[in-house]
Amino acid sequence: MTENIHPAPGYNHAHAWLESLRLRTLPLACASIITGSALAWWHGQFNLLIACLALLTTALLQILSNLANDYGDAVKGSDTPERIGPLRGMQKGVITPRQMRRALAITVGMTIIAGVALVVTSCQSVSDILGFIVLGALAIVAAIAYTVGKKPYGYLGLGDASVLIFFGWLGVIGSYYLQAHSFHSVLFLPATACGLLAVAVLNVNNMRDIDTDRQQGKFTLAVRLGAINARRYHAVLLAGALLCFALFNIICAPGAAAWLFLLAAPLLFRQARAIMTQTSALAMRPQLEKTVKMSLLINVLFSLGLALN
Repeated sequence: MTENIHPAPGYNHAHAWLESLRLRTLPLACASIITGSALAWWHGQFNLLIACLALLTTALLQILSNLANDYGDAVKGSDTPERIGPLRGMQKGVITPRQMRRALAITVGMTIIAGVALVVTSCQSVSDILGFIVLGALAIVAAIAYTVGKKPYGYLGLGDASVLIFFGWLGVIGSYYLQAHSFHSVLFLPATACGLLAVAVLNVNNMRDIDTDRQQGKFTLAVRLGAINARRYHAVLLAGALLCFALFNIICAPGAAAWLFLLAAPLLFRQARAIMTQTSALAMRPQLEKTVKMSLLINVLFSLGLALN
């Protein structure tokens, strides 16, 4: 891609950068930290400073992923005017590749600083320090490699697995461990639930772009499954999240308040039905924001229920 791109008229740099940062994705990205911290609270091990540092690190990782996604798709030409989703700063010519690379470098630096502060504040042994440094490095690489590089894994249909791992298992269990300094296998249930809800958001995004992604050689899992099976997969993700939260409550019996998340169940069923019946890619555009809000709501309700117990 050339560095000399003429910006779209009436579209300023501030607006372009805000679009590329995608700040609306941050609350959902931080849902795993909220859930992990609520589990630590439930066990009497909550640490506000560690929770805040974890939230900051996760938010920076999400911003890094957003910027890298814009850069990778723009360089590869995946985001075309025919795309149903919004075209952002680089695609509109307001942000140059050089400027985006500089922003990526700055964000990586800020993420490393926040991550080191989190590790130094929370870890109590050399093995924990080394382990979380490795995990942090992997998270940074994963955020960039989703769409950047010769063989970005997001183009191979592996994005869903990455989201489940980093925004589910590592986010929830990692934030819990940094505060409680212990591990329980049952934590995989709420961690999986949180991850499946994050994957559902990605899946709606990929269903929206399924036609243009296929044309551009971006073989997301939605593209590989096809439109009909991608919708069935979405319903499985939502049902699986509810089931995991429910199984955790059945096994651990945290109290009646922990079932608050069921208040969001009708929203999940309603959205699953809408996804199954509205078959056009254009219909996925409003469903994306609804999925984000719904996923955040169920995580918050589950966390609130644990806190009340």
